[in-house]
Amino acid sequence: MNPKIKRTLKIILPLLLGVFLVWYSLSKVSLEELYVYLKKADYKWIVLGVFFGFLSHLSRAYRWLFMLEPMGYKIRLGNSVMAVFAAYLINYTIPRAGEVARASILTNYEEVPFEKGFGTIVAERIADLMVMFIIIVVALFLQFDFIYNFFNERFNPIKIGVVAILLTVSIVLFLRYIKTGDSKIAVKIRGFVNGLVEGVLSVFKMKKKWPFIFHTLFIWAMYLLMFYVTSFAIVELKGITLGVVLVGFISASFSIAATNGGIGSYPVAVFLAFSIFGIAEDPSIAFGWIMWASQTLMIIVFGGLSLVYLPVYNRMKRLKSD
Repeated sequence: MNPKIKRTLKIILPLLLGVFLVWYSLSKVSLEELYVYLKKADYKWIVLGVFFGFLSHLSRAYRWLFMLEPMGYKIRLGNSVMAVFAAYLINYTIPRAGEVARASILTNYEEVPFEKGFGTIVAERIADLMVMFIIIVVALFLQFDFIYNFFNERFNPIKIGVVAILLTVSIVLFLRYIKTGDSKIAVKIRGFVNGLVEGVLSVFKMKKKWPFIFHTLFIWAMYLLMFYVTSFAIVELKGITLGVVLVGFISASFSIAATNGGIGSYPVAVFLAFSIFGIAEDPSIAFGWIMWASQTLMIIVFGGLSLVYLPVYNRMKRLKSD
């Protein structure tokens, strides 16, 4: 495929999917009903959720310093914070463009080589994936019986078993092929996997590894609190268990990768997760929209301010140093 067409499709397809999912979610709950939920919502919980989200982004910016310092770069915290918020905002336009922009901001204002800055972003994503995996395991442990019974009632358990066996065999064969194969694809994937492993292990070799691990856990604790306390804003959702919250949070988190910033996909993902536990669709979708809109508004405000203030902040710092 033509590289130009491929790049265009990467931008257009997530946007089209987002538009479709916006229509789909609003077909499940009308704008009038959504307005009623917005009107009845307890906004102190929404504000608290936004505050927790804000803390997670600050922690992410501070954690970044620990990864850059061993390479000899002591960047200003202000640039790190603004780069993080700007990256989140830019991700709403072109998928994953925020990570590139974030590394570019350090290159422009802190003289950190792009490839090094981008490499640290990839490494921190690996750490985040590890925490997400732990959250998934905890959610499955807490809600295993419920989830198992849900699928057992709707799908033939024999078929599920056969699929699980085939999937396991396929994974084993694939891993064996990657480990021993000498084709270009196998070598490329093996190199990628080795790089991921090396990136994970580098965290434990870091001089400030414990502060890094603390901030990684803190970031995800704030994400979970952000999701959990915002659910209190909807009367119909009060009293949902931690297990339900975890499953909803996991589903919503993966939805962000499906469309730009989770546009349209976030409320649908929350609805699909909550429906497993018999929670009504109207409050589920309303909560998804409130959750997504409140966090998006924060990103728009602080991301926009960051893009505007970055050159001013660095010009002032340069004048002071001169």
